[in-house]
Amino acid sequence: MSAVITEIQAGRSYPLGATVQPDGVNFAVYSKNAECMELLLFDGPDDDAPSRILRLDAERHRTFHYWHVFVPDLGHGQLYGWRAHGPFEPERGLRFDGGKVLIDPYARAVVMGQRYDRVAACEPGDNCAAAPRSVVVDPGGYDWEGDLPLHRPYGETVIYELHLGGFTRHESSGLPEHLRGTFAGLVEKIPYLKSLGVTAVELLPVQQFDPFDAPLGRINYWGYSPVAFFAPHCGYSSRRTPVGPVDEFRDMVKALHRAGIEVILDVVFNHTAEGDERGPTLSFKGLENDAYYIEGDSPGRYANFSGCGNTVGANHSVVRHLILNCLRYWVSEMHVDGFRFDLASVMSRDGKGRPRQNAPILWSIDSDPVLAGTKLIAEAWDAAGLYQVGAFTGERFAEWNGPFRDDVRRFLRGERGTVRSLATRIAGSPDLYADPRGEANRSINFVTCHDGFTLADLVSYNTKHNEANGENSRDGCDHNLSWNCGVEGPTDDAEVTDLRSRQMKNFLALLLLSQGTPMLAMGDELRRSQGGNNNAYSLDDVRGWLDWSTRDENADELTRFVSSLIGFTQSLELFREERFWGAENGHRPRIRWHGVRLGEPDWSADSHSLAYSLRHEEAGELLHVMMNAWWEPLEFQLPPPPPGRAWHRVLDTALPSPEDVLAPSEAPRHRGGHYRLTPRSVALLVARPL
Repeated sequence: MSAVITEIQAGRSYPLGATVQPDGVNFAVYSKNAECMELLLFDGPDDDAPSRILRLDAERHRTFHYWHVFVPDLGHGQLYGWRAHGPFEPERGLRFDGGKVLIDPYARAVVMGQRYDRVAACEPGDNCAAAPRSVVVDPGGYDWEGDLPLHRPYGETVIYELHLGGFTRHESSGLPEHLRGTFAGLVEKIPYLKSLGVTAVELLPVQQFDPFDAPLGRINYWGYSPVAFFAPHCGYSSRRTPVGPVDEFRDMVKALHRAGIEVILDVVFNHTAEGDERGPTLSFKGLENDAYYIEGDSPGRYANFSGCGNTVGANHSVVRHLILNCLRYWVSEMHVDGFRFDLASVMSRDGKGRPRQNAPILWSIDSDPVLAGTKLIAEAWDAAGLYQVGAFTGERFAEWNGPFRDDVRRFLRGERGTVRSLATRIAGSPDLYADPRGEANRSINFVTCHDGFTLADLVSYNTKHNEANGENSRDGCDHNLSWNCGVEGPTDDAEVTDLRSRQMKNFLALLLLSQGTPMLAMGDELRRSQGGNNNAYSLDDVRGWLDWSTRDENADELTRFVSSLIGFTQSLELFREERFWGAENGHRPRIRWHGVRLGEPDWSADSHSLAYSLRHEEAGELLHVMMNAWWEPLEFQLPPPPPGRAWHRVLDTALPSPEDVLAPSEAPRHRGGHYRLTPRSVALLVARPL
């Protein structure tokens, strides 16, 4: 057994976490109901026992509800953990277990260790040999070389959502094995991201998560299972030292910024990996369970508005401080450009789980001066039915626009009664974002994301095929609004494969030709498929990774289509417009609606076609877009071009590559007053000087 050392200094109650000072490290942690605290110091990540145990005396090392100690002669890279002794009374919200080694909620780095055992953390008693360790990190000393967050406006932003590990883990990535699936591996793919034209990467969770938080012995691949909010996930680092992930993450951010690409983190403040009452004690549960989590309907149980076993009490004063300090840290010390808040509506719930109209944590984030130039994006719903799209708290939050996804899918698969709602989505969803002071580009438009079908699967499967998850396909959403184009799954039928290719281009065209900030999902431009699995959270294998070998065969088709269309839209003032295209407010609306006849849009339930003209007089921009979701060709009447100009065909999804999309300077002139549009296709004309 290690000796108990008492020759230590009192320390301070702030800052929370482990703070490096010239002559040692100050440790501080919150625990209101602990009766005794111990700080454990380790020499290695897999040691059976700590090298020192520092027992804190309440009279000397406690100020209010904060325990603190200063340890001389420690520094950057020191491994440590906490033990909290107190009552185990779940009916009172107390779950102390003095045998558990606990992660510091403010730990800047974590090592999980080769012997990490989630089961041992679930059972009562000592788990020291199999517990994760926190790491002391001194954030100073890193050379940012003048780097700062980019502060790119939404109107100049194209988001690419990607899984940090899955983006480069496949052997076809061409990277050395030690770089695959790492922060450094992403750096190697920056030229590809630049060529695609994206201006921001939105990273699925890279805060330290528990990869073993999955049923049936599977792996939690997506990472929506946090254990340490301040720490970069150690499994994504190629540097096998305790502090390696911190600098490797910062190197990645710096490299992306040099390429003009912002970094947005998908953050999970709605639940943790500690699960329900049967779950492990890893950190929060063992330090002050009642503060960090919302209690369920019966004593000793957890509210589950996240669908993952527990719900973080984001509006508890201590948790509010943690969340706000965490966001500030990622911006000020790690230079990230924004955050996407997973199941953000959970954060609007009070200590009893009731929705609050003006949740304190959301207003604190919204108004914080450190975050003033940061992108804040809400997934404005939760797993318990709270849906706040268009009504999320605050003045700054952008939102994932779920109705955009659904309405575009309904229209392109040929549903009745979809044209009017589609027009609303194309024009920035003013029905959802009605505040005239609002910026239309804060609607984050998407048709696919990590959760659900990939774009290739969206046009190849009518139903989910989640057998690989081992849950008899009970998991995953049943409401996919997909269409297999006539055959379920892979096929050699040329007519079906051509239609699928056209439909994918239709989805991408409507996404990029609508008002709002577009978001693409990783690998959609490479026809990435998950075999019809719409909930691949546990598929940490080739089924969930990006297969780069498809790049060559698609380079002249879908990838080129995406990059060309992004380049076109990003060159126009129309797509930087901050006011809604349809807004008047003393201005002429930018958008005018048509059907197959000019000025006569068909809003009836049986309509499957729509056209619109976009005009930006000041910039001299005039576009005409036509959409045919009907199964027969349609003749669209064209508006007369302005004097001295003619229509040029920039895009037609029915044409083979490279004719499907062309730069305006290369686009052929279209003669005549009508345009014949192939069934299930989209076309775009641009008025250019004669």
